[in-house]
Amino acid sequence: MSTGITKEHITSGLPNRAGFARVSAEEPSPRLMARIAGALYLLTILTGIFSAGFVTGRLVVNDDAAATAANILAHRGLLQLGFAVYLIEMACQVAITALFYDLLKPAGRSVSLVAAFLGLTGCVIKTFSRVFFIAPLFILGGAHYLSVFSAEQLQALALLFLKVNDRGAGIALVFFGFYALLTGYLIIKSTFLPRILGVLSVLGGLGWLTFLYPPLGSRLFPFIAIFAILGAASLIFWLLVFGVNAQRWKAQAEAVGPI
Repeated sequence: MSTGITKEHITSGLPNRAGFARVSAEEPSPRLMARIAGALYLLTILTGIFSAGFVTGRLVVNDDAAATAANILAHRGLLQLGFAVYLIEMACQVAITALFYDLLKPAGRSVSLVAAFLGLTGCVIKTFSRVFFIAPLFILGGAHYLSVFSAEQLQALALLFLKVNDRGAGIALVFFGFYALLTGYLIIKSTFLPRILGVLSVLGGLGWLTFLYPPLGSRLFPFIAIFAILGAASLIFWLLVFGVNAQRWKAQAEAVGPI
């Protein structure tokens, strides 16, 4: 008796190599993911330099609350622009974390997942700290309910909130340091990216970990930042120009099984 069920009906419901090929063909290629990550990484560096270097450098006068308050009141738009650029920076950082998780899974899925969680934790902390960056606009805004404070007290509070913002960013750097260590390890372990890029990432991560003791991290920050930017520039250049070796990426992905 014929049931009307053919061999094609049975095999069509089972996973097979052709089926996996069709699914993977619809996903972005690893080389494309790498180049998108490189472009977003470059945008992250540029926005960070603008906000932390230009905006903060122009408005904040260390240990001079009155001068800092005067600068903020005279350049309200610049502070608001810096805040907006900070948010763009963190949006790019979240996207980079997601892309690197997918890109580095063939080198170690569990490690890549842990790295992604550490990176996202850093993003959450740093994004929240930016609330303190924009807070001086409200503190110095002249609202009637702030009249209980003297001008000197409001100026001191504004500078204090900016310092809390910096400390929050320093805490985030610790998580980014752990993220860079694990990402560097995965790059070294991978077969589709140059190992020297992983070594540079590990060294950069060790530098950010100096913020486990903030006074040490703050003192070494200029040197750490220069080295980190050089390492990031090398990785960005490679991702934008060469991407990854797609054949090796696929071979390593197949070797570790479905990811």
